[in-house]
Amino acid sequence: MHNNITVRPIHTKKEEMAFIWFQWKVYKGNPNWVPPLITDRKKVIDKKKNPFYKHAEMQLFLAECDGEVVGRIGAIVNNNHNKEHGENIGFFGFLECINDQRVANALFDSTRGWLQTRGVTAMRGPASPSVNDEYGLLVEGFDKPPAVLMPYNPPYYQQLLESYGFTKARDLFAYALQKDKVFSEKLVRLSEAVKKRQGLVIRTLNMKDFWNDIKKIHELYTKAWSRNWGEVPLTDEEFHYMAKDLRWIVDPDLVIIAELKGNPIGFGMTLPDINIVLKDNKRGYLIPGLFRLLLFKKRIDSVRIVILGVLPEYLNSGVGGLLFYETGRRGVAKGYPRGEASWVLEDNLMMNRGVELMGGEKTKTYRIYELPIN
Repeated sequence: MHNNITVRPIHTKKEEMAFIWFQWKVYKGNPNWVPPLITDRKKVIDKKKNPFYKHAEMQLFLAECDGEVVGRIGAIVNNNHNKEHGENIGFFGFLECINDQRVANALFDSTRGWLQTRGVTAMRGPASPSVNDEYGLLVEGFDKPPAVLMPYNPPYYQQLLESYGFTKARDLFAYALQKDKVFSEKLVRLSEAVKKRQGLVIRTLNMKDFWNDIKKIHELYTKAWSRNWGEVPLTDEEFHYMAKDLRWIVDPDLVIIAELKGNPIGFGMTLPDINIVLKDNKRGYLIPGLFRLLLFKKRIDSVRIVILGVLPEYLNSGVGGLLFYETGRRGVAKGYPRGEASWVLEDNLMMNRGVELMGGEKTKTYRIYELPIN
């Protein structure tokens, strides 16, 4: 139990580095934690360079006891979220804390107080800093490392949140996939029939025309995910900012676009799970340009299906199942024996059935929590 707990907002670069490095204290000795890249963490919280903060406010906090950092958190107001969903809520994210309820309470109190001055009526999270970044609290599946771009946290965080009064808003699922289970006879038959009947063309990302394809994918993403709970369209600048980083790790053969008469109607993005490499990068320092070298230096035997969807008017056409099939087929052809599909909303019945049709086994659950602000 810690006494004399103080929570203060951070403002300097030195404080930001203390904020980032605190994770190493929390996860010391945890074999499943994947150290983040220091450069990446700096970019995410950089309010001058990250275009997310052109429509959002954020304040980071550090909790200390006798001069020692014992916790951290971020308070966020995403104006584009509130505009998109007609809500008036704030978010919390970047949560890390020692196993002490008093420290957690102090962090949540500071976050709630900051959000309350912005007039919001509830706080939701974790979102670090948004639905388009690390999202959700791991509540099941602690015995496995996170896939690329997915969060990880100690089991006791769930108790810290729920003891404070947070309740579940939604669950998000992650499914494990194995190459010997992906191709059911039914999936193959239906996929080939849809492809033939619809006259669809499935093509891969054109790296020589990368930014033009990225523009098409952004348009598809905005339309296909507009009805999903909690989704917020990325601005052009945000999408470009994200794509510039992903360009270093993307395998163009695993980014597929479904076209009907030359018009894109759906796409899927699957990434090599570079966390298998980064797990051994204990100090978090790595030049982004070395990603491709690392893909060859150390065998990566897993992928993550990050995004998969079709335009609303084609939801019942079977194109979604075809994209699942093509993703699995191409992943196996590239030599990946396993993968993860994550994350999928618990009430997205079509996507959950699609993953299960590929032999997916639910192995992790992430939770979004919410708390009213009085």
